[in-house]
Amino acid sequence: MSAPSLLHPSHTGQIRKLFFGISASLVILFSASCAGVEGTSTETVSLVDPDATAETRALFVNLRKLAPDHVLFGHQDDLAYGVTWKREDGRSDVKETAGSFPAVYGWEIGNFENDVEVNLDGVRFDDMRRWIQEGYDRGGVITLSWHMDNPVSKGDAWDTTRAVYSLLPGGENHEWFKSRLDRFAEFVSSLKGANGELIPIIFRPWHEHTGDWFWWGAGSSTVEEYVSLWRLTVEYLRDEKEVHNLLYAYSPDRVDTREAYLERYPGDEYVDVIGLDDYQALSRPDGVSVLARRLAMIVEIAEERGKIAALTETGLEGIPVADWWTGRLLAAIKADPVGQRIAWALVWRNANQADKPGHHYAPYPGHVSAEDFVAFANDPFVLMEDDLPDLYKLPE
Repeated sequence: MSAPSLLHPSHTGQIRKLFFGISASLVILFSASCAGVEGTSTETVSLVDPDATAETRALFVNLRKLAPDHVLFGHQDDLAYGVTWKREDGRSDVKETAGSFPAVYGWEIGNFENDVEVNLDGVRFDDMRRWIQEGYDRGGVITLSWHMDNPVSKGDAWDTTRAVYSLLPGGENHEWFKSRLDRFAEFVSSLKGANGELIPIIFRPWHEHTGDWFWWGAGSSTVEEYVSLWRLTVEYLRDEKEVHNLLYAYSPDRVDTREAYLERYPGDEYVDVIGLDDYQALSRPDGVSVLARRLAMIVEIAEERGKIAALTETGLEGIPVADWWTGRLLAAIKADPVGQRIAWALVWRNANQADKPGHHYAPYPGHVSAEDFVAFANDPFVLMEDDLPDLYKLPE
């Protein structure tokens, strides 16, 4: 049964005028022979991949242009299932609440390494491919994470048996790991838009590594092992498999200092997006100021390096706070003039309640926070999919 929708007033005309009405003095050039994406005469932005596709380069530039004035809203597994439904084409709890799909779609390929048809949350990879194509063709942004099973213990990603060393050159699982990257390369190279172009993907591997709950985390790997794993992943996909539709996002879990954030940083030449996963801050009484401070920190790190900053995972399970969207999340993003320059904020998935009761991070029609979410989505600072300019072409 389809739930009623609350219409979302479109800001499209206003946004497009703002976005494309740029000064003639700002010219963005691309060179096929170098990694630099030139902005103003005093700024050069370097992408991880010097041969990134035109659409991938355009996405990077356009997200950077939007970030000072807008934040894109994202939702994990938005098209796959919702609180009361599964695998029903055209449905979205976000759209049915606020009248628009999210601007950013998060997808998870955990279980892909096991030669099976579904990911760790039961989403068929063939369906995921189709939904990624649909979201992209509507103008949305696609991100991918990978909770890979532990290659040593054969447990899941949360099995913290030491394993990173085994994937590195000379390790017993090195060739196996490359074979899994081969399959991933095939998958992302099969993601194509309506005109046959490769769909740009923001790839977020080995995330939340500052915690101790994943086998690639700080509790189970050395700094050197983690950095080597990251660099191996990038170099193999980019140089060996010639995958050129990826932007690479580095996303520690909640951290409060630059030193902690950068401790395992693999280097500017290996990162496009300076991300942060943070579910903890907004659960604190002082959460708005805590998250605002953390966002300001990652924006400063990103802008120093010519990167994009983003709140790559956040949310509150069940969202029992009626004004959480405007009074907490948006308040934290807007609280600091530096911190507000993140490009997007993504909340986690809405698990079907028959599978996992109470596990949802976006509202649905009738939810206690639904009215506030409509206000959040209608705020001119927030961009939903209906509000987006063309992110895959450079502005003239």
